[in-house]
Amino acid sequence: MKKESISLFFLRFVLFLSFFYHGTGILFDWFDGPGIAGFAGYMHFPIIIAALVGIAETTGSLAMVSGILTRIGALNIMLVMLGAIFILHLPHGFNIMNGGYEYALTEFTVALSIFIMGPGEYTLTAFVTKNAPFILQ
Repeated sequence: MKKESISLFFLRFVLFLSFFYHGTGILFDWFDGPGIAGFAGYMHFPIIIAALVGIAETTGSLAMVSGILTRIGALNIMLVMLGAIFILHLPHGFNIMNGGYEYALTEFTVALSIFIMGPGEYTLTAFVTKNAPFILQ
């Protein structure tokens, strides 16, 4: 067991928990989520943008937990977090207690690290092939 792969698995799993919770809350009203219309209304977004955010969060989370298309999933998460930082949190400064971008920046950075490192050894892809193409990682 490589320490790096174990660490990457834990980072991927934590991103999965957070983004599956929020993404499916937007898309399917799960976990007392707002649904697409509720999220769009809260953020003053068009419905299509709210749906795309939900899709990006949900597919990104599934990529994290499975290790399949992980880098594309990480890009989804990074884009959502950049949007959260610049649209929602930046005017409130850094401190999360004031609505700042501290947590969104942390999630962006974790996703960036996974994008750079790849998913590690513990993925569903690893069960299929040891030499998965870069795009599947």
